[in-house]
Amino acid sequence: ESEVVLVQSNGMAEWIKIELARQGGVCAATRVELPSRFLWRTYRQVLGTQHVPPESPLDKLPMTWRLMALLPSCLSDPVFRPVAGFLRGDEPDRLLQLASRLADLFDQYQIYRPDWLQDWAAGRDVLRKAAGSDALVQDQLWQAALWRRVLATLDDSQRQATRPALHARALAHLQSGQPLASAVARRVSVFGMSHMPGQLLEMLAALAQHSQVMLAVPNPCQYHWGDIIDGREWLQAERRRHGYRRGEVLAGLPMAQMHLHAPTLLAAWGRQGRDFIRQLDAFDDLQAAQQLTQWPRLDFFDDVPGEDGTRMLAQLQRRIRDLEPSSGGAPVAPWAKDDPSLVFKIAHSPVRELEVLHDQLLQWFHTPPGDSPLSPRDVVVMVPDIEVMAPAIRAVFGQYKRADARFIPFDIADLGAQATSALIHAVEWLLALPQQRSRMSELVELLEVPALAARFGLSEAGLPTLTRWMAGSGIRWGLSAEHRAGLGLGVCGEDNSALFGVQRMLMGYACGADPVAADATAATPYPEVGGLDAELAGSLAHLLQALIDWWQTATQDAAPGQWAERGRAMLAAMFKPRDDNDRHAIAALEQALTDWVRACAEAGFTEAVPLAVARSAWLEALKTPRLEQRFRAGGVTFCTLMPMRAIPFKAVCLLGMNDGDYPRRTPRADFDLMGLPGMSRPGDRSRRGDDRQLMLEALLSARQVLYVSWSGRSVRDNSEQPPSV
Repeated sequence: ESEVVLVQSNGMAEWIKIELARQGGVCAATRVELPSRFLWRTYRQVLGTQHVPPESPLDKLPMTWRLMALLPSCLSDPVFRPVAGFLRGDEPDRLLQLASRLADLFDQYQIYRPDWLQDWAAGRDVLRKAAGSDALVQDQLWQAALWRRVLATLDDSQRQATRPALHARALAHLQSGQPLASAVARRVSVFGMSHMPGQLLEMLAALAQHSQVMLAVPNPCQYHWGDIIDGREWLQAERRRHGYRRGEVLAGLPMAQMHLHAPTLLAAWGRQGRDFIRQLDAFDDLQAAQQLTQWPRLDFFDDVPGEDGTRMLAQLQRRIRDLEPSSGGAPVAPWAKDDPSLVFKIAHSPVRELEVLHDQLLQWFHTPPGDSPLSPRDVVVMVPDIEVMAPAIRAVFGQYKRADARFIPFDIADLGAQATSALIHAVEWLLALPQQRSRMSELVELLEVPALAARFGLSEAGLPTLTRWMAGSGIRWGLSAEHRAGLGLGVCGEDNSALFGVQRMLMGYACGADPVAADATAATPYPEVGGLDAELAGSLAHLLQALIDWWQTATQDAAPGQWAERGRAMLAAMFKPRDDNDRHAIAALEQALTDWVRACAEAGFTEAVPLAVARSAWLEALKTPRLEQRFRAGGVTFCTLMPMRAIPFKAVCLLGMNDGDYPRRTPRADFDLMGLPGMSRPGDRSRRGDDRQLMLEALLSARQVLYVSWSGRSVRDNSEQPPSV
């Protein structure tokens, strides 16, 4: 049987498989997956595959297009006045933006607040809370009304297949003791999660009657520390898994005096971890678990192997683990100037940050700060926005060849397909062609895409010659006069367009130079085209004709199925894959089209949409990082700030820790920009809490921590002096 391990991210899944293979020699028959996939498979095992479809009809993508078809008919209702106000703009993709965000909102409600959806479906416009319920305010009533309209579009079987309904049925079936439709996993291990929704905890608690359920949860402190954070009055009645330190009950102490009894860093950054551990205590009984397993110990709080306790980071970890106060308590060794465990650097720009990081890593690799050697795969670099930092990372770490002693292997994770594939970037440009000025530089960038050049017979060696001809023939911007007219610039005519230049090239090849004309005009051939290189002008002419054909097609609205056919035809006409990367990009684009058409079919959406909507729908699926993208590729890993990312690494480096960038605000700040009341996600956690959690994890899991920030203005590098913290 396969071992089932639930993790929080694909990066953690890869690390677990690597570690299992390293310790046991091989990792096989191990299913390491995300909780959502496990839950849906468990629903099908408990209730039967004939009662649970492979996918939910109210997943985010099908729900987006269900809302696309539903929202226009709702705007006449006075309840939807806030939504109608947002749709008054003239942007063609505003409806899709709203439908996508609402689908994401309801998707989160299904996970974190199914009780709200249950009340709304029953006609009760309330927000259920731990102590009673509150009535929805006037400007939030549209959410409940919209959810009821969404359910009205489903038949009875589809309503029974929604996530909250299936969860309630599966939970009742497991708790009733009735035989299951098929065998569930006999052992489920949950590893390293810093947060779990209530649905997952309820399902694991119900599965514990049929399976062995083990939770490996990181806890920064070995004592009960829920009383050191504001809001402790809500936790007085909950079960406490761990005892008090020296029997001291801190619940009665004022918060202003808490620094005398507990580390202030844990109190400042540990709220999210505290809430999660207390949530687990409501489901887990330590005494019952020990009687069932006969294990003498279930909680492990050991010293870091090889640490003598004198380094600053080791002292910080020990104080948090043992709940020692920030002032007083055990003596603290002074912070040595050459202590490499906790390093602060200040730079004057993002590029300088990376240069400081590169120098620090070279020093660590040459002279390991600890007893064990440090390799590039043991280092993680986390930044607030990886998309913004990626070009600077490649510029600094990619400047040295592999044979150079200063070369450090690296890999950038969490990048979408557009940032890693030139072919997909070209498709993104083509999908915006009716709004593009099509400058000569953009056409040259298009010709530099290997798959497109191969389709039109262009070689890399001939590109400089063709670029020189394009400049000499007068190509500046626009495909043709008609293309310029579509941009509202028809008065410019056809001079200096791509068609203008190509015609001059072809006339020059056919006729040669015009001896009458004294200078280059619209009627003058371009005489530089000749010899065997003349086929370059023919390739450019074929490309221009393909671009004009696609522009004429793309300006006409069409249904999703027609857009899928147009998209596949455009891919076949424009690109010829050269390697595996190109083939994977084409496959990803075609799969995105297939998913879009299937979602529209499930939602019953058949209306014609403009290119802007088709473009957003097609490329939205490519923005998320791919599941097959490696997280630990053998070198230094650059990634986005996320909880549980720092756990598998010995050295954690944090870059871009600037005011305004860190801690980050909220994962859905764009809701506020829409001006819609009630668009916040009450069940969601803010990025600010996530950032504090991951900082705590970084400090507690690593041997070395490097913290780099910049002031945003040009200042000298004073990295030798750590700032006042």
